[in-house]
Amino acid sequence: MRLMFLAPLLLPLPAAAFTAQNGMTAVQTGPSEITVLHEIRRGDTDYWCAAGDFVQRAMGAPGNTRLWRASPKPRRAGDGIVFTLDEARAAPGAGLSQFGSGPRDGSIPVSMAVGSFCRVIVPYSD
Repeated sequence: MRLMFLAPLLLPLPAAAFTAQNGMTAVQTGPSEITVLHEIRRGDTDYWCAAGDFVQRAMGAPGNTRLWRASPKPRRAGDGIVFTLDEARAAPGAGLSQFGSGPRDGSIPVSMAVGSFCRVIVPYSD
């Protein structure tokens, strides 16, 4: 009976799992695709942070590398979000709006994803 509760803990994470600085898990799922796994109580910007952090630290890409959302909106409950470095794979209307200079194609530089959206999540304790 106890083993039934332990079974989910025994399932391995994908080999290339990466823990972003905000604690979320990102995985490279294609040559230019990054999937950020679902977590409850996380906003869209948390997913952008994890994807940007993965691109910068795990892939070693420069901060000016553009990042698009490949998963269409709306996201179904329990689904993660797929991001891409390939503009051709971007989901129409699923990106972020950005003010100032730069392309208005829904993409943001990974340095902006990390610098603007990454925040350390401190666990709540009594």
